[in-house]
Amino acid sequence: FTIMSITVPSNNASVRIFEESKPNSELCCKPLCLMLADESDHETLTAILNPLIAEREAIKSSDLMLEIGGILRNFKFMFRGTGYDEKLVREVEGLEASGSIYICTLCDATRLEASQNLVFHSITRSHTENLQRYETWRSNPFHESVDELRDRVKGVSA
Repeated sequence: FTIMSITVPSNNASVRIFEESKPNSELCCKPLCLMLADESDHETLTAILNPLIAEREAIKSSDLMLEIGGILRNFKFMFRGTGYDEKLVREVEGLEASGSIYICTLCDATRLEASQNLVFHSITRSHTENLQRYETWRSNPFHESVDELRDRVKGVSA
């Protein structure tokens, strides 16, 4: 994990005391697992990343208690999205790379559709359905062309 910023409450306001100067740099964002596995190896990355995602979820609901200057302080962990977070999620869910016309792993909206309708955006599919679409992409049971198959699975790929 990388600390991107530290903010403390002061007189009913938040004061930022640290901020990563290059939040999207390779140095601070690249997960260690991408040094161990090829980004295109979906199965290996999924095996490596699933425990990390579970740990991240557990940390989100945890408090860190530190004594600072004799006073006990509580800290919560907040994870902000980065380019690598998107890449990680797309890899784990089997979604096409960031150049895909589909915006996320939870809906079938294209980037254009989402930009035209920002209010009524909703979750339309589950992780299980993504896995089924991944299997359809991998096996191509209907012997479709790449374009037809891409349209069928709505952005999910190997």
